[in-house]
Amino acid sequence: MNHAPDSPAPAPSDSPLVLVTVGTDHHPFDRLVEWADAYARERPEVRVLVQHGRSPAPADAEGAPFLPPDRLEELMRSAAAVVTHGGPGSVTAARRAGHLPLAAARDPELGEHVDDHQLRFVARLDASGLVRACATAQQLSAALDKAVAHPGEFRIGAPGSGGTGDGAEAAARRAGELIDLLAPPPRPGHPLPALEKAPGTWPDVCAVVPTRDRPDLLRRTLRSIARQDYPGVLRTVVVFDNDDPDTSLASDDPRRPVEVVVNDHSPGLAGARNTGIMAARGEYVAFCDDDDTWFPGKLRSQVEVLLTDPETEMVCCGIRVVYDRTEAERMLDRTAVTFSDLLGSRLTELHPSTFLIRREALLECGDPVSEELPGSYAEDYELLLRMARRAPIRNIPAPGVRVLWHRRSHFAGRWQTIAAALRWLLDRYPEFRLVPGGYARVAGQIAFAEAAAGRRRAALRWAGRTFRARALEPRTPLALAVACGLPAPWVLRTLHRHGKGL
Repeated sequence: MNHAPDSPAPAPSDSPLVLVTVGTDHHPFDRLVEWADAYARERPEVRVLVQHGRSPAPADAEGAPFLPPDRLEELMRSAAAVVTHGGPGSVTAARRAGHLPLAAARDPELGEHVDDHQLRFVARLDASGLVRACATAQQLSAALDKAVAHPGEFRIGAPGSGGTGDGAEAAARRAGELIDLLAPPPRPGHPLPALEKAPGTWPDVCAVVPTRDRPDLLRRTLRSIARQDYPGVLRTVVVFDNDDPDTSLASDDPRRPVEVVVNDHSPGLAGARNTGIMAARGEYVAFCDDDDTWFPGKLRSQVEVLLTDPETEMVCCGIRVVYDRTEAERMLDRTAVTFSDLLGSRLTELHPSTFLIRREALLECGDPVSEELPGSYAEDYELLLRMARRAPIRNIPAPGVRVLWHRRSHFAGRWQTIAAALRWLLDRYPEFRLVPGGYARVAGQIAFAEAAAGRRRAALRWAGRTFRARALEPRTPLALAVACGLPAPWVLRTLHRHGKGL
C-alpha cells in the first residue's frame, strides 16, 4: 500500500479510495505504479493504495508488498475506483466487487511483458464495456477524477453503467457475463439453414491430408474422400511430412484430382497443414488426418451450410470413434459453438478431420495453423479458439467422420511435448483464467502429462493448481494416481474404450 511520498500528509481515512491492483503476476508493472504515485502526489485529498506484483514498492509502503486476500477484497468493495493492469484475474475480481475497472494494459515498447493476445484481450473488454481502458497517465488521471467525483458511474448495476440492478447479487451476475461478451453472440436458436434447392454450381473444395509413414491407412483415407457424393470438384493435397513422397498417389481426375507435395514449412503437423493450405485451390479447405475416413455425405452437408449462411466461416460435424473393436458416436447437440464454449471445454467432438473452412478466412490469420505450438500438439484446438473469436463455428449434429484411435497415434507417449504445448496454450490465451472449469481442465491435462513423463514434482504442482481452480476436476486424481505409479497407457486405453480422451 502507499500514499504520495511528496504530499504533506496522507489523506484522511474517510477520503475517497483509489485501489490499484496488479495481482501476483511475476512480471513488473513499474509504469502503472508510477502513474498511481503521480496521481497521489497531485491529489492529496484522495487515498491511493497500491498492491504490488514484482514492481518496486514505494518508499513509504506499509507492511508486506502483497495485501492479504480478505483485506484486498474488503478494500475493493469500499473503493471509489479500482485500477488493474488488464489481467483476467484482476478484472474479474474488480467486477465481482461491483466495479467497472480502469485497465492500463502493459506496453511492450517499454519492455513490459506482453503479447498480442493480451493486448487484444483488453481491447475486447473495453469495446464490450467491461473495463475502461486507459493508455496514458493523462487518461488514467482523468478517469480517476471522474470516478472519484461520480463513483456511481463506475459501479456495475448503477445508472449509466449499463447494468440492470444494484448490490452484490447484480455484481456477481454481471461478472458472469465476461466470457459471453468476448465472442459475438450466437443467433437465437442456432437453426441450421436449409437449401431450398441445389445450387447450379458447387464451389471447389480442397482436402488437405498430412501424412507420415502410414501408407495403408492413407490409401483408405483417400478412397473415402474420392467417394464423396459432393457434386463439385474436390481436390486433395497429400502432404508428406519428414517422409519420402509417394507420387503414385497423384491423379489428374478432373473431378477428384490428387496432388502430392512435401512439407516445406516447419516439421510437424502444423507445418504440413499450412503447406497443404498454401497449395490448395478453391473457396473452401477441409482437413482430414491420414488415419480417418469421411462418410459419403459429409462434405455436401457442410458446403450447404456455408452456401446458405455467408457469415459462417467454419463448419464441423460429429464423429464415430473407433478403438480396438469398440465404436462410439460423439456429437454435439448444438449447431453453433462460440469462443466462450471452447474456453470451457475442448469439445472433442469437433475433430480436425471434420473441419471445413473458408480459405480466405484461414489466410487472414497469418499462419493458418500455428507453428509455434511445441510439437504441433493441440494445434487444432488453438485454431478452433482463433476461428471462434471471429465468428461462431457451425456444427452439424450428425456423424460425418470415422476417427481411428490407436496405439500408433503420433502423440502417443510424447508427454513432455504435450505438457509444453498446453502450457503455451494457457499463456497465449489468458481468457482461460476467467473460466475456472476450463483452466482446470487444461491444467489437469498438464498434471497428467507431467506425471506420465515421470516429472513427479511438476505433476504435483499442476495438480494443486487444478484443484484450486476446480476441486472436482476428475483429471486431478488421475494425475495423482499416475504420479504414484499407475501406468498412464492403461488409463488412456480405458478412456478410449469408452470413446473418451484425456
